[in-house]
Amino acid sequence: MNIAITGADGFLGWHTRVLARALGWPEPTVLTRADLVDPEVVAAKVAGVDRVLHLAGVNRGDPVEVATGNVELAAALARGLKLCAVPPRTVAFANSVQAANGTPYGDAKAVAAETLASTGLDVVDVRLPNLYGEHGRPFYNSVVATFCRLLADGGRPEVHEDRELRLVHVTDAAAHLLGVSAPGSWDAEMPEVRTGVREVADRLAGYAALYRAGEIPSLPDRHAVRMFNTYRSHCFPAHYPLPLPRHADARGELTEVVKSYGGQGQTFCSTSHPGITRGEHFHLAKVERFAVVRGSAEISLRRVGHDEVVRFPVDGDSPMVVDMPTMWAHKIVNTGPGELLTLFWTNELYDPQRPDTYAEPVESELREPVESAVMTSRASVDTTPRLTGRSGR
Repeated sequence: MNIAITGADGFLGWHTRVLARALGWPEPTVLTRADLVDPEVVAAKVAGVDRVLHLAGVNRGDPVEVATGNVELAAALARGLKLCAVPPRTVAFANSVQAANGTPYGDAKAVAAETLASTGLDVVDVRLPNLYGEHGRPFYNSVVATFCRLLADGGRPEVHEDRELRLVHVTDAAAHLLGVSAPGSWDAEMPEVRTGVREVADRLAGYAALYRAGEIPSLPDRHAVRMFNTYRSHCFPAHYPLPLPRHADARGELTEVVKSYGGQGQTFCSTSHPGITRGEHFHLAKVERFAVVRGSAEISLRRVGHDEVVRFPVDGDSPMVVDMPTMWAHKIVNTGPGELLTLFWTNELYDPQRPDTYAEPVESELREPVESAVMTSRASVDTTPRLTGRSGR
């Protein structure tokens, strides 16, 4: 499916582009805010596409700016759509469950929906609850992102007012907006988890306490997995590699590689000859751990849609683990003169019908590696997760 998208660099926009890539769709046509100023540019860009996703909006700030921003963005898109010679078949609007609730934000969202409907096109009005997920912007996108950042930085969330939260994982929302019906690690029905602010804070604090020691918390359901992945995204890359507990006696040594507190899991190992590369893919939901137990290697990762490559040199003499963050392409290369033995662990059994594995090179001729991203220990890096990077390929 060919799509065009506003708000492509935002939280929901990035997740939507990653899902489209996982589905093997063409790169979306991006409508920037500068494009929206000119209706003819908009008309030219959206001509003939299957679906336009209007995700751009203003969530926080001065009430007047929030109200006018959301209305004006929708009006600008509508002007371009009305000029389009070959209109898109569908327009999907990322609306909010707060639409028409009497607040500047909610009322502006309702007006935006009406403005898009005035184009006469088929408009899918998707009323989204609170979204959470990997690489959310703290103090802006959600309280989940804020709590994750505080915990990743060694702080502790403070709950001043407990209230109910209806949370949907952002990839599920992206699947709904894209109209995806095929099964995968997403669910276009947007299943909610109903919880409270304090419960979220306590759950994430529990994850953080275990994960600081390299342990995996209990992950009994898909929302638990995705909440844990959301926390991990705020830890990467500053908190890696994770050192492993090592025990030695007269017989030799024993290293604890994975300590998991419940749920399914699968462990496997591989050998690699010198110079061999494994990986070159990304996952949307899977928790995956790499541990080199013999030989030396380099683990490289790149956030999908970004250019910066993060590198970790690892070897079996000082066992450490690197957990692959979701939506980051990754690979491991044998850099030593002998055989490389690597132990892998995932939180779920491999399902060939839903492998949750999508081919993506970590590097290419079009993408120069960033040498400053090389990291050798947790002590040598800033504790602020890297959330920036150039969009596109």
